[in-house]
Amino acid sequence: MDYKNYFILPAPPEEVYKALTFEPTIQLWTGAAVTMPNEIGAEFSMWDGQIVGRILALNEPSQIVQEWFFGDLDEPSIVTIKLHPHKKGTSLELIHTNIPDADYDDIVSGWNEIYFDSLYDFYNEN
Repeated sequence: MDYKNYFILPAPPEEVYKALTFEPTIQLWTGAAVTMPNEIGAEFSMWDGQIVGRILALNEPSQIVQEWFFGDLDEPSIVTIKLHPHKKGTSLELIHTNIPDADYDDIVSGWNEIYFDSLYDFYNEN
């Protein structure tokens, strides 16, 4: 299954890109252990290993593409995050493809209620 959504964050794309790719900043808004090498092909881990995958593309400051690992899938589960300037900061387009059916509700809930809520809180506190 696929999931697509849009989010507005109150910071410029350059700052949002850094918040999604720079380990110390990710730790600030997640409050958890993270490994995020700034290198295509490298494996990453967020939220103490609850999210793991591989970095497929980094186009600063406009796009991040990752493969998320879910075990044995016929096709990879791909997360694409596109960042666009917006009058309120950044318009973020999220596309997550090939989510396993059994994980879909948890993944969508995680995106909306954990991942992006944590980012909103980070920007609203700073």
